[in-house]
Amino acid sequence: MGMSVGNGGGSNGRRRHLRRHAPMSEINVTPFVDVMLVLLIIFMVAAPLLTVGVPIDLPESRAKQLNSETQPITISVRAGGQVFLQETEIPGDELIPKLKAIAKNGYDERLYVRGDKSTDYGSVMRIMGALNQAGYRKIGLVTLQEQDG
Repeated sequence: MGMSVGNGGGSNGRRRHLRRHAPMSEINVTPFVDVMLVLLIIFMVAAPLLTVGVPIDLPESRAKQLNSETQPITISVRAGGQVFLQETEIPGDELIPKLKAIAKNGYDERLYVRGDKSTDYGSVMRIMGALNQAGYRKIGLVTLQEQDG
């Protein structure tokens, strides 16, 4: 008899214990929000650093800034005549074949040409002429915004 009372009491105790700690049906979103805020801050800080990484001393201009929703293809020309497609240095004669391989919109792709201000005019015009001859018509020149004063 004492044994049956002990078993019965033990099972009731377990049931009560399970009832008190029933699983929550609500989702705790606080850790998710914390992670998202941290990622947002990281991307806000990192986004300006994702521009083309070829160091070039750009000339200044009073032209208005172009708004672009997509990442453009950038061709950079350094003072020594070195040509870069995005961040990769390439020989000038390989520019058009590599450009055709990465251009998603074909000849309607917007191209930006960045020329160092100490680069001779002929080097930049040679690149622009090759792009034009290949069929690319949406070519823009990148400059810095001119500072007043």
